[in-house]
Amino acid sequence: MSNKRSSGQDQQDQQDQDDSMAPEYDFSHSIQGKHAIAMRNGYTMVIQRSDGTREVREIAPRAGTVVLDPDVRAYFPDSEAVNRALRGLIGLLPQHPTPSETR
Repeated sequence: MSNKRSSGQDQQDQQDQDDSMAPEYDFSHSIQGKHAIAMRNGYTMVIQRSDGTREVREIAPRAGTVVLDPDVRAYFPDSEAVNRALRGLIGLLPQHPTPSETR
């Protein structure tokens, strides 16, 4: 009986190794949405250059940016889904905004 394995099995073993997370990575204490909070409020990015200098950039959300909480994002995964839902609600509102209110 031969111990030789098929190349298909070898490829599957390699894929299993590539897909597995190394044991030193532990995400059990991670906080979901932590970075969404920073995006909502803006943040500071510090760039360290190889010559020892630093560049500090203040990053603010672009006008019109809306950050969805993770539980809401589960139902509305992209802009199209959000816009479709909101357009459905617009008809239920008592009055439409004037052009000056939409800016």
